[in-house]
This record gives sequence, structure tokens and C-alpha cells, in this order.
Amino acid sequence: MSDATPDEPASNEPIAKPKKPTTSQRKRARKLVLQALYQWQLSGSSLSQIEAEFRVDNDFNKVDARYFSELFGQIPKEVTELDQKIEPFLDRPLNDVDSVELNLLRMGVYEFIHRLDVPYRVVINEAVELAKQFGGTDGHKYINGILDKLSLRLRAAETRNKRS
Repeated sequence: MSDATPDEPASNEPIAKPKKPTTSQRKRARKLVLQALYQWQLSGSSLSQIEAEFRVDNDFNKVDARYFSELFGQIPKEVTELDQKIEPFLDRPLNDVDSVELNLLRMGVYEFIHRLDVPYRVVINEAVELAKQFGGTDGHKYINGILDKLSLRLRAAETRNKRS
């Protein structure tokens, strides 16, 4: 008989490592982050309130919840810095950029800077797919062009290796 309590594994039982999130869980997390950022931008509600609502309203067993929490928790805190990186590549004032597209650009820049484990092409492709789903008619082309240019600056070593 083991000395372990019911809540902890016996000493001879392996401790389960957290599973690596699947591609679909990461895709769902990005989709929810976009929707949560959009809600935050329009409603002015607190991040914690919005995150709590999203966790209640969505099946987080099918979502990379850690990724959702990171992006949704950090992007609003860094919005000024992210916008400063985006602005030089825009063809219009920041305030004139569609909310969905702006939040996708912020997500992309955040991932370029902080999520080096995610290849730059994945960041761009995911943003383009979300723009096709939620953005305006040609929003995905706009997102693709701006993130492609930003990747050259923010992921210079990675893009140089892939494009040569």
C-alpha cells in the first residue's frame, strides 16, 4: 500500500507531464484572443471579467488555455509599444485601421517579439486565416503585407535564413 494521499501520486507512479498543445488548440486560442481583444477594445470591460466570460462560454478543453491567457493578458499591457512597431508600416492613421485588423496586427507583433517558438510564417498564416474569417473583404491581404514587412524587422535572422 502506498503512503501517498488520494490527491498525489504514489512515489513509484510517474508524474504526468503537461501535454504539448495541439495545432487546433493553438488555433482556437488565437481565435478567442482576437474575439476577446475586440470585446475589450469596444466594451472597455476589465481583462479579468472578459477572460472569465470567455472561459465560461467556451470549451477550454479544446483550447490552449495558457496561450490564450498569455496573449490576452499581455497584449493590452503592451498595446502602446505594439502600436509603435506597427505604425510605420501602415498606409493610414492607426485610428483608421479596422478593429479586427488592428488586433490581428497586435497579436502578430506580440508573437514575433515574445513567442520565438512560433515560426514567423505560422504567425502570418494564422493572422491571415483569422482575417479571412473575421475581417473585411481584403483585410487578409493587408494583414499579410504588413506582417510580412514586420517579420523582416522583428525576426530578421529567421526570415533571412528562410528567404535565401
